[in-house]
Amino acid sequence: MASSCTDDTTDDTHAYPRTAGSRQMTTTAQPDPLPRPLWQPGPERIARARLTRFHAWAAERHGAPAPDPGDPAASYAALHRWSVTELARFWQAVAEWFEVRFTTPYDTVLADATMPGAQWFPGATLNYAEHALRAAEDPARAAEPALLHVDETHEPRPVSWAELRGQVGAVAAELRRLGVRPGDRVSGYLPNIPQAAVALLATAAVGAVWTSCAPDFGARSVLDRFQQVEPVVLFTVDGYRYGGKEHDRTETVAELRRELPTLRAVVHIPLLGTPAPEGALEWDALVREAEEPVFEQVPFDHPLWVLYSSGTTGLPKAIVQSQGGILIEHLKQLGLHCDLGPGDRFFWYTSTGWMMWNFLVSGLLVGSTVVLYDGSPGYPDTAAQWRVAERTGATLYGTSAAYVMACRKAGVHPARDFDLSRVACVATTGSPLPPDGFRWIHDEFAASTGEVWIASVSGGTDVCSCFAGAVPTLPVHIGELQAPGLGTDLQAWNPQGEPVLDEVGELVVAQPMPSMPIRFWNDPDGSRYRDSYFDMFPGVWRHGDWITLTSRGTVVIHGRSDSTLNRQGVRMGSADIYEAVERLPEIRESLVIGVEQPDGGYWMPLFVHLAPGATLDEALRDRIKRTIREHLSPRHVPDEIIEVPGVPHTLTGKRIEVPVKRLLQGTTLDKAVNPGSVDDLDLLRYYERLARERP
Repeated sequence: MASSCTDDTTDDTHAYPRTAGSRQMTTTAQPDPLPRPLWQPGPERIARARLTRFHAWAAERHGAPAPDPGDPAASYAALHRWSVTELARFWQAVAEWFEVRFTTPYDTVLADATMPGAQWFPGATLNYAEHALRAAEDPARAAEPALLHVDETHEPRPVSWAELRGQVGAVAAELRRLGVRPGDRVSGYLPNIPQAAVALLATAAVGAVWTSCAPDFGARSVLDRFQQVEPVVLFTVDGYRYGGKEHDRTETVAELRRELPTLRAVVHIPLLGTPAPEGALEWDALVREAEEPVFEQVPFDHPLWVLYSSGTTGLPKAIVQSQGGILIEHLKQLGLHCDLGPGDRFFWYTSTGWMMWNFLVSGLLVGSTVVLYDGSPGYPDTAAQWRVAERTGATLYGTSAAYVMACRKAGVHPARDFDLSRVACVATTGSPLPPDGFRWIHDEFAASTGEVWIASVSGGTDVCSCFAGAVPTLPVHIGELQAPGLGTDLQAWNPQGEPVLDEVGELVVAQPMPSMPIRFWNDPDGSRYRDSYFDMFPGVWRHGDWITLTSRGTVVIHGRSDSTLNRQGVRMGSADIYEAVERLPEIRESLVIGVEQPDGGYWMPLFVHLAPGATLDEALRDRIKRTIREHLSPRHVPDEIIEVPGVPHTLTGKRIEVPVKRLLQGTTLDKAVNPGSVDDLDLLRYYERLARERP
């Protein structure tokens, strides 16, 4: 859930930027002593928050510091400090509070705190899917919606808890009939539809390992991922609908079947209505008769699923996370930080190729109704996601910072034009939410519904959760994440490996989290895993982001540390440039690159993708330069401003910076990037030509 997710590491990561948010600052700058929050929860909201109740209970039962009702900020700071100094007691409290069902009891909570390799709840057995379907056991809830499926018609279609449980049981039984055993891999080439959630839960129920890609991934991108893990079953659609059009995927599916020799079965889901190809099983036949699911009881650290890094400069890393680690981390994150539970409706715009889909499905763990939207984020108009939030009665609506800024530029008025009175929280991730994004959301809701909690969160595919972000009892400050998460020993470190406060440093996690990868697939000696996170600071997780931890407990994200801009010894994160430049209405999106040249020079171009009707004339160039000079740093005014037809992204929507830098340094396209990892290879060819033709 990342403001930026860890990607392939590079060698240029030891320089430190010197800015925080939109403020120019040195490494000794202090935040405003008494900043005025944009929003703060009232006493009633704080009192009814699940976090508040957990704190009081943990103080009574597990020795947590007593809460101070008169000072929520001090209360949370004390609870967080306890959660990382008494790591085992905190996670034991989480397991008890959420009534985790250990079929076999654990010997101890944390047997070995070494990173990598921490041993959580050894001896315990459980099953993730059993917990995800617990609400169906309550007769009063069985007919309530567990899932709400929405496509581009924006009409919700419910799947009840009873229906979900029966379908999971039926699919799990079929997997067992196919010979699928604990540890086998089951794959999905599926959009964000109920069948994908059912297949994931059925896979977990039998103790197999789930992995998925969205159907907008091409065959090569999918094979780069699935061939690593050798799946035995493939769930697939015949195509998908996006932007009002149908996209056939039958040829891609045929190629996947040819190139995945370990497949024993293919399950066909006719989203476009085509018949099942020869030899494929039909989804409807599998779920025609509901069955009571049987849950394989597996060790706490048994693999649950495989997620993938974007793989822009090589094969994607195949990241393995555990049943127990994900279960307990998501219970904490969704139940305490997102304040979700029965009666809530949880909507996050995502796809099955992004960790946020896995996180979204975990909303079932806390008994929330999960909203699955399969379609374009901007169809039939820019306001599409807000319309989905209205029609599903979403109480927590999550989206990307880019979508928020697009709505702002398009003049969308969500709370005026839609009934969003049930939305208690608007959350964002994918990249840092700029200050103007905070103000826009706040002002739009303040004018209509009165207020809304804005939760900008940051984490990563690597942990399938957040390092920092939502806290329902704390105020929201513009441009800042509310606080580090409970049980997350988040720190900012300088090059000497020392924690710093009110200074920019490397994002590190100094103690293990349960959802950290148990390993990478096909990494038998663990070397690739260690190199990815523990090469700079042995035994300490280095994530690859620049952050500032402020003395008031908030967190500022500056962007990737492998995309640092170094001008005359002054360093800045690229996210700060984007936040300033993209305030201008003429700029749809931008990309800034710092290129070290063979002669010792340094070239820093700014590429701009213009909004419709805008022209990159001298007046606009001057405004861009003036904006950077006045809001950030005169040393970071770009050497050139170049109009481009678009900005390349990974398949999960993140700007591609390092591969573009390599192209500009003369690396050929085939060596600079894995072509299957990008959304538009022709755009990268444009940058390659630009580098070749540049004098």
